[in-house]
Amino acid sequence: MANLREGFLSRFLGFGLRIFAVCALLGLLTPFCAADINSPITLDTNETLFAVLTAMNACGYDVDLNGSDAQRLNIRAEVQRNLRNSDEAEAARTAMCDWYLGHKGRDPEHDLSQYVSLALYLQGPPHFLPRVKEDDLPPDAGPIAGFGAQLEKFYDKAGLHSIWEAHRANYAALVARYHMPLAKMVFDTDIYLKLQSGGYLGRTFTIYLDFMGDPNEANARNYGADYYVVIFPSPNPSSSQPLKMEQIRHTYLHYLLDPMADKHFTAIKRLTPLLQAVKRAPLEESFKTDISLLVTECWVRAIEIRTTGTKQTAEAMRLQAVDDAMKQGYILTKYFYTSLLAFEKDPAGLRTAYPDILDAIDLKQQEKAANDIQFARVTSPELVQLSRLEDRRMLVTAEKRLAAGDPKGAQELAQQALDKKIGDEGRALFILAQVAVANKNREGAAENFQKAIQATKDPKVVAWSHVYLGRILDMKEDREGAMSEYRSALTVGSGLPEVKAAAERGLQQAYEPPAKPQ
Repeated sequence: MANLREGFLSRFLGFGLRIFAVCALLGLLTPFCAADINSPITLDTNETLFAVLTAMNACGYDVDLNGSDAQRLNIRAEVQRNLRNSDEAEAARTAMCDWYLGHKGRDPEHDLSQYVSLALYLQGPPHFLPRVKEDDLPPDAGPIAGFGAQLEKFYDKAGLHSIWEAHRANYAALVARYHMPLAKMVFDTDIYLKLQSGGYLGRTFTIYLDFMGDPNEANARNYGADYYVVIFPSPNPSSSQPLKMEQIRHTYLHYLLDPMADKHFTAIKRLTPLLQAVKRAPLEESFKTDISLLVTECWVRAIEIRTTGTKQTAEAMRLQAVDDAMKQGYILTKYFYTSLLAFEKDPAGLRTAYPDILDAIDLKQQEKAANDIQFARVTSPELVQLSRLEDRRMLVTAEKRLAAGDPKGAQELAQQALDKKIGDEGRALFILAQVAVANKNREGAAENFQKAIQATKDPKVVAWSHVYLGRILDMKEDREGAMSEYRSALTVGSGLPEVKAAAERGLQQAYEPPAKPQ
């Protein structure tokens, strides 16, 4: 253990502190100075994220403005000054904000989350183009992929780069504030789990810091081998979580444990019957359908509870936290917590102990224990958003299935996307409505087209939904109602030639379904 401790300190703390000391001596205040270039763990700031968030603020994103760091107010004031001094900048802001407000959701927390997802997948300034195809974007970022084009002109005309440069020292000081707490958290976690630092096999863990978001929020993502945490620090050092290290550590535990679950997939798959027991739990749908996700989350929570507090922390408090986790649906938390008591006394690290702990699970016993749990009514949402590439393409695949004459396959994928909250809800509902059309279920189709209109800001989905509703009303011989739908389609889809042509045809004459082939 002593050698492990010394080795870790040398690699992470020692080298990192030497970089930090040299940078401070030379007066260099760049984010690079806060991180070990050989480490897969990065603590940094990001101009693209800054630009996206600053643009949101310029368009009325004011959530917990009074509780934010003073730098958020200062940056907003500088943007406003540049807007007052330039008609071109104000025009660019107006165009961008019209787009932003037209795509705004009902939940400010979700708005922030999806723009963070988009920022992580945009190229840097000045163009802000997506780094991947639109279908490969995170599901929540897809519907707002066009924001980058709006941001490009605003970034230029409002002088965002100059504002960014003017505040680099403030951002560097923010990074410095996190350097030692982050190093300590990683050190303490790796030491407890007895994991050698450096064995990350091309995977990355990145923490981005920014002043321009809600200080009560933290956003965490897992995109393949890459893990991100985006933090908006509290300006009050005396607050309960000024640095949000708990959220960072939660994501870091996923970074360590997720690949162990992938490696031991067969052993975890044996536990699939436990999913039946959590159907009644207030868990997010993904935990009810993916045993690997549930097992890993139970591991994470057991480790957090076991290592929270000091040696003087009463065991009764920890056991209460375990019980609370079980009632939320994380039904293996108690088993893993108990296993950790033995693990702490064993010299083997978690990578070695992991498969043995899994294999020792008595499935029947755990099923019986889970069935006896009286689950809570609600649970807090999981911090880490998972975005597998196959999930991102789920709705694209559903649309291809429908076009290929496989409505059943399309329906299954669209319903799965809805259940797991993958991608744009309105787009999934639109596919289900089209399936209903293919199945000659007129009422079901109309219901889902109407739901799609309410659930999305995607103009293509909204406009085509109105066209289809118009056709359904025409077939019901409600010409007045049909005309209203076609007009709505023209209003929303005026920039979409195919929609415009279909709506204009609908206004000229009532829709008649194609004749059946003889």
